[in-house]
Amino acid sequence: MINSTQSDAAPQGAANFRDVATAHTPFRTGRLLLWLVIAFVVIDFGWIIAHNEGFGWPVVAQYFFDPTVISGLYVSLGLTVVAMILGVVVGLVIAIMRMSNDGLARGFASLFIWFFRGTPLLVQLIFWYNMSTLFPAISISIPFGPTLASWDTNSVITPMTAAIVGLALNEAAYMAEIIRGGLISVDRGQAETAEAFGMTKGRALWRIIIPQAMRSIVPPTGNQLISMIKATSLVSVIAMADLLYSVQSIYNRTFEIIPMLLVAVLWYLLITSVLNLGQSYIEAYYGRSERRNAGVAKVEAATGEASH
Repeated sequence: MINSTQSDAAPQGAANFRDVATAHTPFRTGRLLLWLVIAFVVIDFGWIIAHNEGFGWPVVAQYFFDPTVISGLYVSLGLTVVAMILGVVVGLVIAIMRMSNDGLARGFASLFIWFFRGTPLLVQLIFWYNMSTLFPAISISIPFGPTLASWDTNSVITPMTAAIVGLALNEAAYMAEIIRGGLISVDRGQAETAEAFGMTKGRALWRIIIPQAMRSIVPPTGNQLISMIKATSLVSVIAMADLLYSVQSIYNRTFEIIPMLLVAVLWYLLITSVLNLGQSYIEAYYGRSERRNAGVAKVEAATGEASH
């Protein structure tokens, strides 16, 4: 009778195979040490910040919910919402014009994007705020004819108006390129199929092309929204009472510069963190079809292997 242990043994000179059921990931000592060093540095840095009196944490806690700060926060959020809505709408129109077959529309869109992307936002805001220097009055008139209506420029271009127009037009230039990139990413055959079924170009754009392009448009649009909430701090130079301006008005009285700047920093970090979560949810919503298709492909592949 042959011993079973002898029959199961590998032939002499053969490779020593191991059972994969008992395999495990080797312990990485170097990675553990690296994590410990990083954790030590982070904890030490946090300890230094927490116990540095120069940061003025009691002052930060005192003014974090100050009515002046909250009022400035509302202004920043309002500017962000209005400027983003106008920027997306104008950007969509500019993107469609940029993709048009009409040379005049395409040229105007290209010039718009070139100008507003090529000049600093701060310069644009100051320009709009000082519009009355170039045009003391804004009027509606017939070319080379009588004036139908006229308004004083300073009464029309207020700090709020200058901030909204400057932020919205600058955002429209960037959103036009983002939307154009999303529309280009959709297979051209989709539009041709929609037209073959009798859809007009406009209907095919709204019902077929844009929904598919949203998966490519949403991530950079989320980044632009986060950039916009930070860009609103620039309106403080035109005496717009946003979050940063409100903080500055307080530390000009109290001379607590660093603690008040920390109040603004913490609010900006809180808002951008919430926006990041919202962006992740929207990306997951528009990416559900891709995940569903990937799941179907896996099931079909597994069924095909089982049949063989």
